[in-house]
Amino acid sequence: MTEALIVIDVQESFRARPLWETVNNPDVVPNVQRLVDHARTTGRSVIWVLHSEPGSGGTFDPANGFVRLMAELTPADGEPVLTKTVHNAFTGTDLQHRLTVAGVRGVTVCGLRTEQCVETTARVASDLGYDVTFVTDATATFPIPHRDAPEDRSVAELLADPRTLAAEDVVTRTEYALAGRFATIATVAEVEKG
Repeated sequence: MTEALIVIDVQESFRARPLWETVNNPDVVPNVQRLVDHARTTGRSVIWVLHSEPGSGGTFDPANGFVRLMAELTPADGEPVLTKTVHNAFTGTDLQHRLTVAGVRGVTVCGLRTEQCVETTARVASDLGYDVTFVTDATATFPIPHRDAPEDRSVAELLADPRTLAAEDVVTRTEYALAGRFATIATVAEVEKG
């Protein structure tokens, strides 16, 4: 089966936000690089995806200069970098067309945020008929504020609020929701073993 690695939103936009100090997986970038190296070595396609929110004024607004891959990551010649404006990497991009033309039937997904763009892409990929591998230790996320919490709180206030959902709980919930329904859950080491 032809396979592809989809690297989702591993971009400077996240590091430019104060919330970055709470990232649950400080090894996300080197773990993503391990998957990229493995994909290249084994002849799999690598597709890079960035999230953009034009006109928002925030770190995802391309006008502010953060909508670019994290400095440690570099696409090889011929590896596409797609830009999306929604939570999954398929809607509004030519990702599905690229995968179809290449004969890809299995995708491995990684990136930021675990429960948001990576999980949503995994679900859509599964619905489109792809065999999906979700590599949790090559994803990262952050604590999630309660829906009634004020939006302008500091990181310290977020962490002090007992209603805040811890990043570890977010990851656990994501794995439970995906496993056996939408994706196979794997580690980087398991993917490398093949």
